[in-house]
Amino acid sequence: MRFSTATLGLIVCTVGSLVAAEKLPHPAAPAAVAPAPAVSPRDVALDRLLTERESPAAFQAAIKQARKVDIHEQVILEARFLFLVDRHDDAAIAALLPEFIKHRATFKLEDSKIFASKDDWLAVNEYVEAIAALNNGDKDAFKQHITEAFWLSPRQGAAFAPHIERLHLEDAMRTIKIDFAAEFSTINSTGRESLKKLLGTNQALLLHFWSPWSDESEAAMPDFSVTAKALDSNNIAVVSILPDDSVKALAAARTSLKQLGAKPPGAWLVDRPSPSLSRELRVQSLPTMVLVATDGRILFNGHPADDGLWQALQKINPAIHRPALAGDPHAP
Repeated sequence: MRFSTATLGLIVCTVGSLVAAEKLPHPAAPAAVAPAPAVSPRDVALDRLLTERESPAAFQAAIKQARKVDIHEQVILEARFLFLVDRHDDAAIAALLPEFIKHRATFKLEDSKIFASKDDWLAVNEYVEAIAALNNGDKDAFKQHITEAFWLSPRQGAAFAPHIERLHLEDAMRTIKIDFAAEFSTINSTGRESLKKLLGTNQALLLHFWSPWSDESEAAMPDFSVTAKALDSNNIAVVSILPDDSVKALAAARTSLKQLGAKPPGAWLVDRPSPSLSRELRVQSLPTMVLVATDGRILFNGHPADDGLWQALQKINPAIHRPALAGDPHAP
């Protein structure tokens, strides 16, 4: 039996409970109760290898356990790939490329616990090459490998698409410069604030696009508060922007801000209907963070958990470090 991972749409063999279920004996009689099937140490290790997501340290322990019971290195490579995909760690995925190349000639479908066909395996090889090319800034090679990945395994297209969208977004952001003279209404008052005033003498401006109607934005509010305070202490101005200026959205936003106390960190503004800053910056999901240099250039545009945000911040100020947040998949 097989299932799709939430992140990549890969076809993965279930282990553990399903392995045990396949071994259940047929009932001898209606009144008989079948004994619980024994699960081998190898099955336990394989299940842990493919499902461990608690932390890198826990996953390394799962790999060590898998090697003790002689689980094939091909399966361990597959599990490592899934672990990194779930953590959105593109740099580490790209670093796997030499190992994928090494295993191409020796790949056996019967040994795989993830792939339903050899084309799925080859598509992931192309995907890893595409990510490596993207990390190296080689747009032509990225297009070549991601196109081949689509061709080999169209059903995994939903996994490949975000990287293409990321490339388009980065190209678009290179042509944009933020107008710091632009003024916006504030959420908690009738006043207006300019981005220039909010930037002040800080080293950069971080725009946080959010909504009280976004479940992820709401769940991330405590973590956002920690992040905003840490950045403020390192000379990064933080400005939260509500894309929706409707009366209902404003009322919900004011209610939402109460969970951050009497003085929420940073400034809290409402986007203009026209020209809309969220549209100019192609904000399509919430929350989104956009890091702006003092000259108006866009240094980062993406999800708050993306490593690229912290890499961009550390280029501005090496003293900035990612704070420890509850549930952060990048935590050690």
